[in-house]
Amino acid sequence: MPDTKTRAMPSALPPSEAELAEWNALSRDEQIARYREFFAHPDCNTFTDETAEEIVAAAQAQAAARRRG
Repeated sequence: MPDTKTRAMPSALPPSEAELAEWNALSRDEQIARYREFFAHPDCNTFTDETAEEIVAAAQAQAAARRRG
């Protein structure tokens, strides 16, 4: 299976134009398979007291930090 960093996957953050184009190029079945793969990850079975807004804000901060290097 290819590295997931080079594959279009669901994300809490808005996709880049390239990511959106790659996602839209997938068949419906492949999109569903990737959602299933995404939600099968152990992190999706972790309970938290954080709100959805807090989780999204943390993800955005983490993504911004990665872009800065």
